[in-house]
Formats: sequence, structure tokens, C-alpha cells
Amino acid sequence: MRPYLSAAAAFGSVLAVAYTGLAQNTPAGSVVITPDKLTWKHNARVPGVDAADLLGQADKQGPYVQRVKFSANFKVMPHTHPEERAYTIISGTWYVGWGETFDEGKLLALPPGSFYTEPANVAHFVATKADPVVVQISGTGPTATKMLDAKK
Repeated sequence: MRPYLSAAAAFGSVLAVAYTGLAQNTPAGSVVITPDKLTWKHNARVPGVDAADLLGQADKQGPYVQRVKFSANFKVMPHTHPEERAYTIISGTWYVGWGETFDEGKLLALPPGSFYTEPANVAHFVATKADPVVVQISGTGPTATKMLDAKK
């Protein structure tokens, strides 16, 4: 089984035991969060970015799902994460490229509704252009962001 499929199975298990009673008649073990109930906090790993935890916490052991907001015209230079991740673009157009050097020509434009996975420890870089972007990220923590040497 591919690691991201294992992570998806783990998320299902967590969903089965997590409970957030936001609506009447919500079954025990379900998680329901409406957009107006998201709690946005500054992301300690990447300055200038806000994140809202939906399930688990990215800095703790276990599965997590979080929404992350990037402002317009924002760049994150090449970096890696220790875990495999799955991304869904919620709003805006997300630009991602792979490699140890930021290269505008390698950016792949992903419109809202797009999905991709990213293997652990793979160097990548991201950007937004005219519009802010919200992405949903899932993985198994704890996570970290290792910025690569910009001189490479």
C-alpha cells in the first residue's frame, strides 16, 4: 500500500473517534467544521502564512489536516518536509515547482479543486500570484519545514 493511502486510512480512523458537536444530530465520532468556525493562527514554520487545524495538529504525532492561507504575490523558497503530504487547492491558483532552486519557469499552476501528493523530503517551492490562496494539507506529523540553502 502506498504511504499516502496508509495516511488516508489513518485519517479515517481518526475521524471515527474524533468528535466536534457543532450540529444537532451529528453522529458520535464525526467532525464538522464550517468555514466561519475555523480558527486561523500564524504558522510558526513559515512567517506570513496563517493555518487552521481541522484534524489533529501538524506539530504533534499522528494524522493531521489543516487549511493554510497564503497572501497574494507570496513565495516560499525551496524547502522540504519530513512526511509525505496530500494537497487540495481550496481557493485561488497555487503554483508549485520541484527542485533545490526557485525557478519561475518550473511552476505548475493548480486551480481550485486541484489535488497532488508530495513525497517526504522532496525539495519544492511554491508561489501565489495575483490572488491569495487557501490550500488544505494532510499528512502524518510531526511535520517540519527545512529551508534549503538559497546559495545552491
